[in-house]
Amino acid sequence: MRVLRRVGTPAAPKPRRSSRTRALALGLAAVTCCLVASGCASFDKALGQQSVDVYFNETTSVAYKMHVRAACNNLPDVKAEALATGVPISSAIDVVVYNTTGADDVDIARLEECLNKFSQVEGINSQDSSDDS
Repeated sequence: MRVLRRVGTPAAPKPRRSSRTRALALGLAAVTCCLVASGCASFDKALGQQSVDVYFNETTSVAYKMHVRAACNNLPDVKAEALATGVPISSAIDVVVYNTTGADDVDIARLEECLNKFSQVEGINSQDSSDDS
């Protein structure tokens, strides 16, 4: 008995990718990696943010709020957030926000001590970005 060799269909030739296509694919992969890395860095940065919100009586004037904001802004690792632009100043300073990222408990206690000197400060809320609120 004679065995015949198996004959297959010839494989189609693989299309050759041009070097331009390959460079484009590598470039897109690099851009994607950069975007993912920068997105993760921004997310990590946002997770480490801490702040203190200061609330005032309803009748507190804008000038008084600005005075309190400036008076308690000279502590280490405690900086008043920039005021929003494009809105009336009364709305922008409705709540004074201090960035306390990097501040330790002593710095925050000093901020609270400073704020407690002002009679129209109604409340203080310390929070960080990991809060569920």
